[in-house]
Amino acid sequence: MSAPAENLPATAAPVEERVRARVITDDPLYRAIPVALRFAPAEPLAVRIVFPADLSPEGTDNEWVFPRALLEAGLQAPTGTGDVRIWPCGRVQAVVEFHSPEGVAVVQFDIAALRRFLRRTYAATATATR
Repeated sequence: MSAPAENLPATAAPVEERVRARVITDDPLYRAIPVALRFAPAEPLAVRIVFPADLSPEGTDNEWVFPRALLEAGLQAPTGTGDVRIWPCGRVQAVVEFHSPEGVAVVQFDIAALRRFLRRTYAATATATR
């Protein structure tokens, strides 16, 4: 059982994993993009996926925040009903679908990168509660 976020020591370091993802479109050639996966021990139930500013019409980073448990469950089976939906795609890929008023973005990640990120988030949480 982890400690409440307000009881975490200030030394708990945030986790950031830089990965390459593929935007899925009708075009037969996919577009690889750099993505930041972020986790703050002060918010132990949430993860963030941050897309670079050059993909945004506003020219700012596009950050999606959703439950860490959703990401973990989506690597095993289709999950999600709201703005973020995740499902495994074969043995080595996972698809994350983002819904917003502007439309839907479908992005494919290597499962190994997402699992590595999740392991690091749990390690950061365990270190913070010691």
